[in-house]
Amino acid sequence: MEDAGEEVLHAVENGVSWITLNRPGVMNAVTWDQRERIIALLGEASADPDVRAVVLTATGRGFCAGADLRGGPASRPERVPGDVARTIRLGAQRLIGAVLDCEKPVVAAVNGTAAGIGAHLAFACDLVLAAESATFIEVFVRRGLVPDGGGAYLLPRLIGPRRAKELMFFGDAVGAAEAREMGLVNRVVAAEELEKTAREWAERLARGPTRALALTKQLVNASLDSDRATAFAAEAAAQEINMTTRDANEGVASFVERRAPRYEGR
Repeated sequence: MEDAGEEVLHAVENGVSWITLNRPGVMNAVTWDQRERIIALLGEASADPDVRAVVLTATGRGFCAGADLRGGPASRPERVPGDVARTIRLGAQRLIGAVLDCEKPVVAAVNGTAAGIGAHLAFACDLVLAAESATFIEVFVRRGLVPDGGGAYLLPRLIGPRRAKELMFFGDAVGAAEAREMGLVNRVVAAEELEKTAREWAERLARGPTRALALTKQLVNASLDSDRATAFAAEAAAQEINMTTRDANEGVASFVERRAPRYEGR
């Protein structure tokens, strides 16, 4: 793990890239520089064959309390038309896009409050674990703002438009148990079990057929934006690509030989 003074901690262990927000004093409100660091680390995870899964988590009581734009372009005292849209595109939307486009499975380990872009950062992940004390808040309406960071794209796909509107219109805090019932969270665990469970899930993913998981992620993420013909064509193309991998050949061989597969991520 990098120096604890860093605002984003990073370590690679057993094929898992651990990305940890580390501004506990401000509930991990994410800065422009932190976003750039996370985006870079997700890109590196995609390109590194030794990284086969990613965990996003945070230190302290909060997962991420939203955006802290004091150091970014939005902090300028005078804005001109186009500044806000550009800031969103280059900041929040790039961050969420980096999670969705990461070629390795990404697990969110939500240790506390996830508000605004912090909630969307969790929702963009492939799997979400939450501590019992975690809460999710679509905080934008409380500030008179429109949701950004892909919220209006992600939430209807996860829980349907009516529930998405309820969360976004009222901005009420949703506890971990309710979030799981809605389908926003895969599993709720005791706070002291969160890191252990995230490690178990991520390391299990890291032992899997990495390219098959990447292609599966792409297919699922694109499915709700596709008609059947497009989805079926993408599925056939993914199968064609995947059958050229070592892991696909190993999976078939292990089945024929009646033994456990030994995937290499290649």
